[in-house]
Amino acid sequence: METVANKSDDTVVCYAPTMITTNGVWQGDNPLDYSLPLFILQMTMVVVSTRFFDYLLKPLRQPRVVSEILGGALLGPSALGRSETFANTMFPLRSVMVLETMANIGLLYFLFLVGVEMDLSVIHRTGKKALAIAVAGMIMPFVIGICFSFVLHGSDLDPLAHATYVLFLGVALSVTAFPVLARILAELKLINSELGRLALSSALINDMCAWILLALGIALAENDPSSLASLWVILSSAAFVVICILFVRPAISWMIRRTPEGESFSELYICFILTGVMISGFITDAIGTHSVFGAFVFGLIIPNGPLGVTLLEKLEDFVSGILLPLFFAISGLKTDVSSIREAQTWGTLLVVIILSCAGKIGGTMLVTAFYNIPHSEGFTLGLLMNTKGLIEMIVLNVGKDQQVLDDEAFAIMVIVAVVMTAIISPIVAILYRPARRFAPYKRRTIQMAKPEGELRVLSCVHTPRHVPTLINLLEASHPTKKSPLCVFVLHLVELTGRASAMLIVHNTRQSGRPALNRTQAQSDHIIHAFENFEQNSNFVTVQPLTAISPYSSMHEDICGLAEDKRVALIIIPFHKQQTVDGGMEVTNPAFRTVNQNLLANSPCTVGILVDRGLNALSRASENEVAHHVVVLFFGGPDDREALAYGWRMCEIPGIRLTVLRFVAGEDLAFTMQPPSPPTGKNDPHMLKVETDSGNEKQLDDEYIHDFRMKNANNEMVVYSEQVVNNGEETVSVIRSLDILQDLFIVGRGHGMASPLTAGLTDWSECPELGAIGDILASSDFATTVSVLVIQQYVGAVAHESPDSPDRQPDEAANRQTPPGAT
Repeated sequence: METVANKSDDTVVCYAPTMITTNGVWQGDNPLDYSLPLFILQMTMVVVSTRFFDYLLKPLRQPRVVSEILGGALLGPSALGRSETFANTMFPLRSVMVLETMANIGLLYFLFLVGVEMDLSVIHRTGKKALAIAVAGMIMPFVIGICFSFVLHGSDLDPLAHATYVLFLGVALSVTAFPVLARILAELKLINSELGRLALSSALINDMCAWILLALGIALAENDPSSLASLWVILSSAAFVVICILFVRPAISWMIRRTPEGESFSELYICFILTGVMISGFITDAIGTHSVFGAFVFGLIIPNGPLGVTLLEKLEDFVSGILLPLFFAISGLKTDVSSIREAQTWGTLLVVIILSCAGKIGGTMLVTAFYNIPHSEGFTLGLLMNTKGLIEMIVLNVGKDQQVLDDEAFAIMVIVAVVMTAIISPIVAILYRPARRFAPYKRRTIQMAKPEGELRVLSCVHTPRHVPTLINLLEASHPTKKSPLCVFVLHLVELTGRASAMLIVHNTRQSGRPALNRTQAQSDHIIHAFENFEQNSNFVTVQPLTAISPYSSMHEDICGLAEDKRVALIIIPFHKQQTVDGGMEVTNPAFRTVNQNLLANSPCTVGILVDRGLNALSRASENEVAHHVVVLFFGGPDDREALAYGWRMCEIPGIRLTVLRFVAGEDLAFTMQPPSPPTGKNDPHMLKVETDSGNEKQLDDEYIHDFRMKNANNEMVVYSEQVVNNGEETVSVIRSLDILQDLFIVGRGHGMASPLTAGLTDWSECPELGAIGDILASSDFATTVSVLVIQQYVGAVAHESPDSPDRQPDEAANRQTPPGAT
């Protein structure tokens, strides 16, 4: 028999030790009378309610901790739990012990993972600035917590009890949740910024201080003030930390050294470490601090590297997705909003939220002003430091369990945590616009690039498979002393919310150290390939970068980097790859979304590369033709850009360039008009450019004439014209081309409509490639020729395709038109 304290009454709950699993409904048993089926149903309800709120709040950029707290509150006495039938059926008192035990196991392992994820070396790198921000951001809310404690309780507590109460309230108000903040910064694309690094470092220091204060608070709350027990708790906790650093960490380092580089860790080692988490929790619980303190310290002593990431990858999904929401459900079951009865208390709640938020912002801005950081950045940093999460919920739960906080104070503080965390992402997204530290640039296209100037190219890579063809294409781009090639290699990584993916942001690794995870191993592979390209080529510089974003907003990173680095051409892989039998299969549908968004928002020329292999120039002998490049020219800015790139290539010995211009037959009048949406209705978000067909024709003729005059004596350049009358004839001409080509370069033909391609778009699989690009990239086009589909940047209006999923009309419309852009 077990006694469970329920509010002010002592309720006696009887447990039947044999009623674990049911005999089945056919035997007349109610599954909810047995502990295992009831627990499984409870866990399912918790996960479903959490995921429901997560889905609902995702458009508002809310961190998952908000969804988890709300999911728990939904099941508690604030909402569904108000029904006694629901509460007694789904969450009877006899089930609380099992639920709390499992929730605490989940909490134990999650705090272990938080410790593993933390990189204490960040503190050394950021130094005094982060320390000052963390301390200033804690002092002001702590003072507000002290004042708030007198408002709630006056002087009806004895001095030591009041001191403990103040400590719990102060820690709850002043803490910053490091794991939640890391996810928010990644979502807002600030994690790689100076502001992001400073916020993370400050949050890390803040978390450390919070743990020390929490351990002190527990020591004071659990022990008789007349004895020296509190002192012994603090001393033994300090001794535990020292033992972990001096003895346990070297033992774990020995395990790492025993594992050869590149090999997975022995299951025995992983088992030892996971058991060590529980032993650490047991020791600290026996000492008198909370068990999670031991797990957190044990996680902190795990050296940064492959072991940490192996543990994260093995545990994170199960712990974060299944076990941790149980802890928030327990918090929700304890939160009774109806316990806040008086209107005055709701007023106090509002004041606490405003003051504690303002306290953190004020303290942070004082420090940032001292370090000459702009006020806007100081304000944003203060807002970010208000992020609440798991640590605060632990503080509040421990406070309630120790009866330091009553129902009303607990409910108030849970609401404070949810509101303060919920408002941060939207406000920072609206207010903070990082200052553009670069001026608008003119050379946004290959056609407008100076013949004797540097050509800047941004090469996007999803996987190492894209690398060989991309490098050989860049090699064929004719880098010279007068016109060198500057390549920015951007490895595109999906932001999954997993700590293991996040780690590669923080770890700027030194050469020679093993990769932390599969993502970083891929990054290493890509970087090494491009570094070898740089070393083995003349007049080529390579700068590798990594972008970690959700696929839905990845194009923003690409466009921002392109503008920052002033590139003329972005090359990005097609979303399909060639199979063994020559067909084309989709690698990842999300890649297509990235490409479509990029075409709609790009600040420069974009090339989509359909990779079917491209040989290296260096493998060809001196007099051998290494590459046969064909430019298909129909007219318009995209085709002129395609010809400009082909023209640059043909200056390399070993590249044969064929330019095939398609000309309308005499019985056809060449017309150009903006395309209509597929629905036949005008889309207010679609930007159209009315194009004067006569003017475009004149520009085409002038550019072709210039090209032919300057290459008249070049035997490696072949120019021919083909008269066609309709789309069918165009396709048959393309299919009849010699199969010995290596690369097709075609314009996307965006904003142009021609009888020469009439009807071709009706059946196109990938409209983002244009009519001709779609034919060349299709599975039924039996060839092993790679295709580069080019869209030229045409000024302030970035053309939008009908299928573009994510348009930003205001941004595109406000973008300055570079002088001299076509």
